[in-house]
Amino acid sequence: MSKEVKPYQKEDSGKKEQVTKMFDTISKEYDGLNRMISLGLDQKWRDNVVKIVAAQHPEVIMDIATGTGDLVIKMAQQTDAKKLIGLDISSGMLEVGKVKVTEAHLDERVKMVLGDSENLQFEDASIDAVTVSYGVRNFEDLEKGLTEILRVLKPGGILVILETSVPTTFPFKQGYYFYSGVIVPTLGKLFSKDKIAYRYLSNSASKFPYGEKFNNILKKVGFKEVQNELQFHGASTIYKAVKS
Repeated sequence: MSKEVKPYQKEDSGKKEQVTKMFDTISKEYDGLNRMISLGLDQKWRDNVVKIVAAQHPEVIMDIATGTGDLVIKMAQQTDAKKLIGLDISSGMLEVGKVKVTEAHLDERVKMVLGDSENLQFEDASIDAVTVSYGVRNFEDLEKGLTEILRVLKPGGILVILETSVPTTFPFKQGYYFYSGVIVPTLGKLFSKDKIAYRYLSNSASKFPYGEKFNNILKKVGFKEVQNELQFHGASTIYKAVKS
């Protein structure tokens, strides 16, 4: 079995604790540096997620690994959902997100909640739609996290995931490995408080079981109607799955 990808490989703590520590450390700089690294494309891809969710007309939406709240805010602004929950394990990221929610005048509909994606404190079949944007690769136990999502979704509810993947065609594959393996860590070293964080984010992206492998994991835990759509030649992928 391959070695688990964690932010701080030399530390003995578990992946969950390390991911929490990492995002707490980089929370204040995350938005700006993320825009720089993704060349702003991540915003367009999140818009595509919102369109998929909005088409289902959900009343209750939960955005897991919400970070600073970009996606949950977009969904509040572009759907008619009555209640939206932004959940994250990092209190530092949530504090930044809460300010953004307030500035957008969304406090009555959007609640930012500290929580663990693998132990959701929500009732069975209580959520219409769940989204995860660049977060499932940070789950300590991927199948447990997906099973928890399945549990809280209502029958017919949807899961929409935006996650990194690796292009498979020339020259996009070669360009991806150079950009993610050299440029991203270099930018992280130059502009981040945590010099290791962006090396981890690149490594975890390249190791994630994207495409058909991830489709099969979703089916294994019980999701139906699983499908995926490549974004920018496969630099990221949107997955959609339904609870039957």
